[in-house]
Amino acid sequence: MQFFNLEIVAPAKITFSAPVKSVTIPGTLGEFQVLYNHAPMIATFEVGKIKIVNENDSETLYATGGGTVEVLNNKVLVLADSIEEIEKIDIDRAKNALERAKKRLSDPDKNKIDVTRAEAALARAMNRIHLTEKYSAR
Repeated sequence: MQFFNLEIVAPAKITFSAPVKSVTIPGTLGEFQVLYNHAPMIATFEVGKIKIVNENDSETLYATGGGTVEVLNNKVLVLADSIEEIEKIDIDRAKNALERAKKRLSDPDKNKIDVTRAEAALARAMNRIHLTEKYSAR
């Protein structure tokens, strides 16, 4: 099997950079997979799970808050708004973030919050909790 170069960049750092067999991304209209010699494209992606199949067939899973992906000439660049390896998620922190977001959204006028931002925080927290619960026994 042939490989392509994958780089995942978050606002603070390069999260992943290596040759891989495939990457599966939670696209805006549904999940999609990139393999060697994929057609060029630029797409956005949503809150969800990114799955990487490495050169040795092992899988690495990430929780992501969405972003943009570019595929060109067997190079894939993922610009993630937020990303965290599922095995390294602090579940207590995620649960606290969920409760904070729920509280802010309970009365947006009283709390004088940015509703869109609070809804995004809620979605990210729910995704982190769901993926941790689903894949923690791996």
